[in-house]
Amino acid sequence: QVQLVESGGGLVQAGGSLRLSCEMSVSGEIYALNFMTWYRQFPGKQREQVALITSGGATNYPDSVKGRFTISRDIAKNTVYLQMDSLKPEDTAVYFCHADLLLTMDQRREYWGQGTQVTVSS
Repeated sequence: QVQLVESGGGLVQAGGSLRLSCEMSVSGEIYALNFMTWYRQFPGKQREQVALITSGGATNYPDSVKGRFTISRDIAKNTVYLQMDSLKPEDTAVYFCHADLLLTMDQRREYWGQGTQVTVSS
């Protein structure tokens, strides 16, 4: 019903930039989109949030990426982006797109993309 497809990962040198994209495709209708989030996961660790954007366009970042990462969206394209600048080797992880939405007024659902690898070399 809802699919998230990430793209844009790859290998980059420290100090470089990458832009991740997450395209959301929906079959049928949804009631509302609450927010979309980018997470990352290091080997053997839990996923951690790196950027969030609400339906109203408000954004939030943890201190570890604040000032370096920027989340944005293109509503017409149903796509959310994560611009990552000044990348560091410790940003190396699998990055996941996540959507929190309402299928109906009282049916809240979460969806995940398949993940995209980001590798930052020193």
